[in-house]
Formats: sequence, structure tokens, C-alpha cells
Amino acid sequence: MSNAVFNAEKSMSKSQISENSNEQQINLLLVDDEPDFRESACRYLKRIGFQVEEAEDGEEALNITINKRFDVVLLDIHMPGIKGIPVLAELMKRDPAPKVIMLTGGGTIDNAVESIKLGAYDFLTKPIKLDDLARLVKRACETQQLENENSKLKEVLKRQSPSADMIGESPAMKEVFRLIERTAASDKPVLLQGESGTGKELVARAIHRAGPLHDKPLVVVNCAALADQLLESELFGHEKGSFTGAVAAKPGLFEIADGGTLFIDEFGEMSGALQAKLLRVLEDGSMRRVGSVTERHVNVRVIAATNRDLEKEVREKRFREDLFYRINVLGIQLPPLRDRSGDIKLLAENFVGDEWRIDEEVMRKLESYIWPGNVRQLLNAIDRAKILAEDNRIEIKNMPSAIVEVDSMPVDGAISGGNVDLETLNRIHVMKTYERLGKNKTRTARALGINRRSLYRLLEKYNIS
Repeated sequence: MSNAVFNAEKSMSKSQISENSNEQQINLLLVDDEPDFRESACRYLKRIGFQVEEAEDGEEALNITINKRFDVVLLDIHMPGIKGIPVLAELMKRDPAPKVIMLTGGGTIDNAVESIKLGAYDFLTKPIKLDDLARLVKRACETQQLENENSKLKEVLKRQSPSADMIGESPAMKEVFRLIERTAASDKPVLLQGESGTGKELVARAIHRAGPLHDKPLVVVNCAALADQLLESELFGHEKGSFTGAVAAKPGLFEIADGGTLFIDEFGEMSGALQAKLLRVLEDGSMRRVGSVTERHVNVRVIAATNRDLEKEVREKRFREDLFYRINVLGIQLPPLRDRSGDIKLLAENFVGDEWRIDEEVMRKLESYIWPGNVRQLLNAIDRAKILAEDNRIEIKNMPSAIVEVDSMPVDGAISGGNVDLETLNRIHVMKTYERLGKNKTRTARALGINRRSLYRLLEKYNIS
């Protein structure tokens, strides 16, 4: 065995072994052309809990790192073929780049300076005790984890939107609050179902805040807002040149949310190809960026939301059955606003604030209205009224026409005077508003206080041609 072989300790205490076994697993690549050294070092580092692979030269190391990501690379400088310095330069182009510790049996100041300039984490001269090397590897990995977390937090801050508190005292909302509390304690996927505007994103944020991952990233993406190719890139990331406009490599939201939570809104809009790719991430955490052959692993809790009836979508072969059962481990059905008796007044008063007053006639109209756009529509109506109102007082003249005319809304003679369920009344209200405005979708959506996409779904749901 040559002098370059480390002076390894013959044993390690039980406390040291326990300390390593309780930490996050570290993937390590050892690159050295001396077989005695590789065998000794690999055996020792595996024994204390590291996942270790080895390469005997620079070319083999580069081939291995194309298809697998490592946290730390131990890299010899003097090897036949490709030397350590060019390998280091290539490793620094990886995204994310590993922490590289350079090794040499006869180091020089010039080598050390060049290595550090290229981005090496540290430079060691053999021989060295293996337990000292193990401690340095752990420090390198901890540094990288901190850098990754800082990068993720910066991305989250860019994407994060303001959140509001959830309000409600109705039995329906008390049940939602109970389910949030029970669901938050788990790390299993959650499926939120409910009509547009019922507050699915607020529920997702409440689950995240109440759970053990509250100090980790919560990343939000809306599937309906992006075309398939862009959504795939947004979720899984892409490599430089993988498609037109991909001028640089970019991590996806799964990587940004690693260790935390990813909220996927409008989940039911996802195409079949993306459903298959998402299923694999949920099954074992495996994913690849667009245009990449490198497999990455993430640990992300997924909360998905949809206003579609996914069981019906599965029956009609528009949504994968295996993905539905995988995501629907924990499910919460959000009630529409019309089923939340007593909550409309609480919400309206919260939206206007302490310095505003709502006339009794306005409040009566608000509580009589069916709210096809749910809480979001109520918020939009209040915001509009505050812009038009004077003296911090909301009057009936400040409200949208659809709400003002709620009592005079004509009802089909076949159901007039009978016991009518709220769903039927909601359908009638949408249909009459649509007909009254000459079937103009833009004006109808504006009158109902919802967007055109939501109106299209209501027309389809109620079979209104």
C-alpha cells in the first residue's frame, strides 16, 4: 500500500456511527487512480453511513456524473488521461454543482490556488486520517445544503403571493377546519376539490402552515395558466437548449420545493403526458428536467386542487385512475359559499374593514345572492363597491347589477313556489343572467363577478348552450 493511502483509524465509536446514520444521506463520488487507496477509503466511508461510488480516472468520473448527481466529489489531481483540474472545471458546470475536495500526494501552491479559483471546496494533501476527511465531507455537504435552501427561498419569495386568513363559522367550514388540522400532521398528498373561488389555495396554505414543513418552502403553480410545454418546464425544469427560448438551465418547481410543499392548482387541467410524469414523482421522487438524461430525486409534499369532478373524469377516461388514487390519499371537499350559512356577513365585514359600513339593504342582498363565483366573487364585489362608494359607506347603488336584481330574478314557473335546491337556483340565476345580456359571455362574466373561464365551466356544468 503506497504512502498516499490514508492513515485510517481502525475503528469508530458507536456514537459517531449513530450521528451519521441519523443525518440526511450524503452521495459521495471518490475519483482516484490508486486502487489500494480507493478500496480503503470507500470501505471506511461506507461504514460510517455515506453512499459512495468510485471512479479510477477523470473520464469515468465525468461519465458517471452525467447521469447521477453527487453532493460531494473527492477528486485526485494527478491521474492518467484527464487530470483532476479539467474534471473540476467540468463539474463546476453541473447544476447544481457538487462540492469538490481536491486530493494530491504531492500538492503545490499553484495547484491549490487554481483549484480554489475554479470553485473547489477544499484542497488536501495525502496522507490524511479518514475520520478527518469524513468530517470535511460532512461540512462540505452542510454548506451545499445551506446554499440550496437560500436559493430555494429566493425563488419562493419571487413566486409567493399574498395570503389571507380563512374565515367561517358555518358547520361546513368547521368541518373543513377539522380536516385541515388532521391533514396537516401528515406528509401524504392532499387533494382539494371544490368550485372556483371557494378558497382552495387558502386551504393549501393553512395545511402547510399547520404542518411539520411550515418552515420549508411552499411553492405554488397554476396548471390552467400555462401551455403543456411551459408547464412541464415549470414543474420539472429544463436544460439549456432543450427547446426554443431555453437560453439557460433552470430548476423546476419540484427542485425548488424539495423538502417542502408544492401546491398544484387547477390540477385537473394537466395533460395525459404530464400526468404520467407526475405519477412517477409521487411514487418514488424521481424526475428529469426537460432535455436531460440525469435522474434527480426530490422529497416534496404535493397538495393538488381542482374544480373538476375527478371521479367523473376518471370514469370518462380523461384522467389517469392510478394518479387519482395516488393523489387522493387525503381529500377535502370545499363547500360553495351558498352552503355556508351565516358566513357571508362575516366575510363581507372582513373584506370592507373596520372603517367601512355596509347598509342593511346591501347586506340583505349579499345574503340572498347565490354566488356562482363563491368567495372570490364576493371579494371582487366588495372591492368594486369600495372604489365607487363615498364616505366609507357601501350602498346598494355601489353593487353589481346581478346582486342588486337578485330579488327580482325571474324563476321558471315549473319550480316557482316550490322547494328548490340551491344548485337549481344557481343554474337559473346563471341562465337568466346569460339570456338577459344577450348571451354575451364577457358581459355575463362581469355581471356575475367571475372570469370567462369560470363562466365557460358553469355553462358546461349546467348544460346551457
